[in-house]
Amino acid sequence: MFLTKRKLLLGGMLISSLTVSAQKTPKKYIEQFRPVAVTLSQETGVPASVILGIAMLESGMGTSKNARLLKNHFGIVGKNNLARRGFTYRSMYREYTSDSASYRHFTKVVMKKKWFVAMKGNDDYNQWLDKLIRSGYSSAGQVWVSRVRSMIKKYKLYELDDAMKLAKL
Repeated sequence: MFLTKRKLLLGGMLISSLTVSAQKTPKKYIEQFRPVAVTLSQETGVPASVILGIAMLESGMGTSKNARLLKNHFGIVGKNNLARRGFTYRSMYREYTSDSASYRHFTKVVMKKKWFVAMKGNDDYNQWLDKLIRSGYSSAGQVWVSRVRSMIKKYKLYELDDAMKLAKL
């Protein structure tokens, strides 16, 4: 009986610590990559909320294998050197030299879209997500849009865009 209670207590502590760790992940991710998203937003006109929301979803807030091994936070397809580095994990996603290089490349991809010039500087994340999905950014369709919108709303990423507007005044 004592062993069973002890095992339950230890198991509960493990689950509790995993939950606390998982709860810190979004906050840590946002703190780490907010400056990159804001800087790129200022440089390109793509809302920081869109940049960060997509990165959070696509990278599992930095926990996905692609984010950890390839520094790919946006699910962008391309070449990587995992096999040459001895990894057995195979991926069709592009490898970057740094996390910020992944962010920068994402904004370059967006800036090449035909509709970009008309959207540049518009801080309505809903319009940006609609344009991205219509131009084929994700094969997941409206499910993807809904998930990114949820990230933006849940973590109040739209406040980054509001702060940008105030800074321009």
